[in-house]
Formats: sequence, C-alpha cells, structure tokens
Amino acid sequence: MSRLVFLRHAHSTANDQGVLSGRLPGISLSKSGLVQADSLIERIGASSFDEILVSPMERCSQTIRPWLQSKYSKGVGEYRIEDKLTEVDYGLWSGRKLSRLSKDPLWKVIQTTPSKVTFPDGERIKAAQKRALSSIHEVHTRKKSGSYLFVSHGDIIKSVIASLIGLPLDSFQNLIVNPASLTVIDFDGSSGRLLSYNDTLSCISPLLSTKKVGKSLIGGGSGTNQGRKR
Repeated sequence: MSRLVFLRHAHSTANDQGVLSGRLPGISLSKSGLVQADSLIERIGASSFDEILVSPMERCSQTIRPWLQSKYSKGVGEYRIEDKLTEVDYGLWSGRKLSRLSKDPLWKVIQTTPSKVTFPDGERIKAAQKRALSSIHEVHTRKKSGSYLFVSHGDIIKSVIASLIGLPLDSFQNLIVNPASLTVIDFDGSSGRLLSYNDTLSCISPLLSTKKVGKSLIGGGSGTNQGRKR
C-alpha cells in the first residue's frame, strides 16, 4: 500500500490575473502564493517521502522549495522533476483570460463531458490524465509500501484523484483542488482510499505516520484513538 500526497502549486501570477497559463514560461508565484509556499513548511512538517516528484513548471518547484530548504526535509529519499506531471497543454487557449474562454462553446463541453475534449492545437484531457497516472503506477511498482509527494497542477490532480477513487473523468469537474492544497490517498495499485482532501490548513505529518489501511471497513473504520491509554 503506497501513500500518495498531492500538492497543487501555490497561487500564481496567472491565477492573480485570471489567465489560463498552461505551459507558458515565466509564470511564477504571486505574492500570496509565496506566503502559501512558506506556510507549507509547517503544514508538511516532519513528513518523510521516498520520492518527491515535481512538475517542470516553475511555479511547482517554487511551491515546494521553502519546505525543501527547511529543517523538516531530512526524510526525503529522492527529488526529481517529472515531465508526466506537467500542466495540461491548453494549446490556443493558453494565455487567454478565463472570463473570455467561458463564453466559448467548448467551455460547456469541458464542464459536462471533459473526456471528449481536446484543446485547440493542444492536449486531450484524457491523455493528460493517463500520463499523470502512469507516473503514479511507476513509483508504486518500484516500492509498493512507499510514501510519495507529487507537486502538480489543478486539472492534473483533479483527474488523478477521480481515477484513484473510482470517479469517471466526466465527474472530475465536481472536485475542487485549491492552490497549495494537500490531498492524501492510500493506493494499493488498483484503487485508492481518500484520507484527506483539498486541505489548506492542517499539518499532514501526523496523518502520514498513521497505519495504512488496505481494505474498506464496514462502518467506516474507527480512526486513530487519540485518548490516553489506561
């Protein structure tokens, strides 16, 4: 059972401007995003990871850098840039205002049946989901009991979460993944157990130290006993 942690990059300059940046170069964190990145030092805390895999987009490496430079990062096995976690190629939509894109007929299709969408001169959403999932399966195959941190983008993380917990891709727009949010899933190689979702406040290190649960429990399970032993 692998423990997967998904971190969306912090608030970016493109988020600030209401622009769909996609893979355009030079998109960094906004002022509020830099604050969010600093907050991850304590929110990730003393967590250990066998691997940290990061999208090649600058805003992703900027997001995890403060934690990597902190006293807490000693428990990292390997850090690497992972091309399969990069942003969706939005093609001709890249760099355009979301307010204008929302008036395009394709926008409604993206909201209702995204599995059918290929962006103009860009990537198919289903293909983006497939490549990101392949990265997860690869690390799980190498060490099935490992803990992994994936730093990526909103649509990529949403599509991956949907697949891991058994939602169809056409339902992925029902998921919200905020900037600098953390989501934790236990993964057995075929399906996932959602432990924490879209968390922008908590420290996850206590959760990551809990025992992994390899099966669904009747009644939802009893959780971790926080009381004093007698």
